[in-house]
Amino acid sequence: MRESGVRESGVRALEGVRAYGLIAGMWIRSTLAYRVSFALTALGGLVVTGLDFVAILLMFAQVDVLGGYTLPEVAFLYGLSATSFGIADLLIGSAERLGRRVRDGSLDTLLVRPAPVLAQAAADRFALRRLGRVTQGALVLGYALLALDVDWTPAKVLLLPLTLVSGAAIFGAVFVAGAAFQFVAQDASEAQAAFTYGGQTLLQYPPTVFGKELVRGVTFIVPLAFVNWVPAAHVLGRPYPLGLPQWTAFAPPLVAAGCCALAGLAWRAGLRSYRSTGS
Repeated sequence: MRESGVRESGVRALEGVRAYGLIAGMWIRSTLAYRVSFALTALGGLVVTGLDFVAILLMFAQVDVLGGYTLPEVAFLYGLSATSFGIADLLIGSAERLGRRVRDGSLDTLLVRPAPVLAQAAADRFALRRLGRVTQGALVLGYALLALDVDWTPAKVLLLPLTLVSGAAIFGAVFVAGAAFQFVAQDASEAQAAFTYGGQTLLQYPPTVFGKELVRGVTFIVPLAFVNWVPAAHVLGRPYPLGLPQWTAFAPPLVAAGCCALAGLAWRAGLRSYRSTGS
C-alpha cells in the first residue's frame, strides 16, 4: 500500500512537471513573438535590478569595509542571494498572484483542469524577462569569484552549485508557503514580498551589520541564512553566524528539503480550505 502511494505521488509529480512545461512554453512562445519588446523589457529589468549593487558600490566609495567584509566578499554574498532568488522568481514567482485568483474566483478554473494546481499557478504568465535578474546576479557573482583571494578546495568548489540550487529551493518554498497563506488572507502579497524580495535584499549584506535577534530569526525561523550567509562563511573563512558548527555550511540541501516539505504541507492545507467565492 505504501509502494502504491509512493508510485501515485511520483506520477502526480511527473504530471505537474509536464503541465508546468506546457504552460510555461506557451507563455515563452507568446513572449518571443515580440522579440524587440522582450529584449528591451529584459534589458530594463537587468538595469533596474543592477541598481541594488550600484547602491553597494556607492557605500564602498565611502568605506573600505562593511561590517568587516570587503567589497568582493559583499559581492559574493550579493551574487549568491540574487542568483538563487532570480531562479526561484523565474520558476515559481507567479504563484504570488494566487491571492488575486482567490478573490475573483478565477482559481476555480485551475481546479477543474486535469493538472496540479500549484504547477498551473507557478507557470501562469511565465515571465521570461525575469532572466535579467538571474543574469545580473550571476555577473556580480562572477566578479566576486575573480576578485576574491580564496584558497579553493574541492569541497568549496562543490559547495557553490549546491548553495545556488539549495538557495533557489529555499526561496521557492517561501513563495509556495506565501501563496498557501493567501488562501486564508486573500490579500497577503505584500506580506509575502517582505519574506521574498525583502529577504533577498537582507541577504545582500553581511550578517554582522544586523542585530542578533534578526539573525536568529533568519537562521532558525525562516532559514534564509542558509541561502548564502552560512555557506559563504565556509568559503570566505569568516566566523559562522551565531557561532554555528562548521558542518552547517553543507546543510543548505537538507534545509531546502525541509523547507520544501513544510511548504508542500502548507499548500495542501490551504488548498483543502478553499471554498471558492460563493458567487
